[in-house]
Amino acid sequence: MQEASMQEASIQEASMQEASMQEASMQEASIMHSVVQASLRLWLKSLNLPRQPKASWHRDRLREELQELRLAKTHFSKLSEASDVIFSITRAQHDGFASRRIPFSGYQIAPICIYMLAKFTSRWFFFKVATLICMEKRWNSIREVVNPSKDEKVASVACRHQIDPEKFQRVSRGLRRVWPLLP
Repeated sequence: MQEASMQEASIQEASMQEASMQEASMQEASIMHSVVQASLRLWLKSLNLPRQPKASWHRDRLREELQELRLAKTHFSKLSEASDVIFSITRAQHDGFASRRIPFSGYQIAPICIYMLAKFTSRWFFFKVATLICMEKRWNSIREVVNPSKDEKVASVACRHQIDPEKFQRVSRGLRRVWPLLP
């Protein structure tokens, strides 16, 4: 009988230790999520992207990105699309709209966020450099993160900022040959 109660006490102790470890793990994940969110807010503030005033714009972007994530086949394309999903959610929150929580957690989010930071910062800087090469005085007002490997998107950036589209596309094509763009 004494042996049975010792086993029961041992099982209870192991169960309490497991619950304590799970609670610590959940707290760690919550802290990590908060740190990631704060870091992403600071990054978006530094990009200084134009605010999108309609919640529907953000919902449409997120819907598109989630669809592209579902269709992604390779590990690399899944990473790229996951970064677009996080970017869409974070940008909506940054613009003041309620959005869903980031659907990735724990250590899974770190490589996605690192990729996202590199990808969108590179695009943002690409457009600043292209505008400088075009000798535009308003280069510092350019705050774009669309994919510059797509000519139609480059043309739309030129039109939004009253830059000669032909010249801007020519400069962008030349710059793409040497610029490390991430898909």
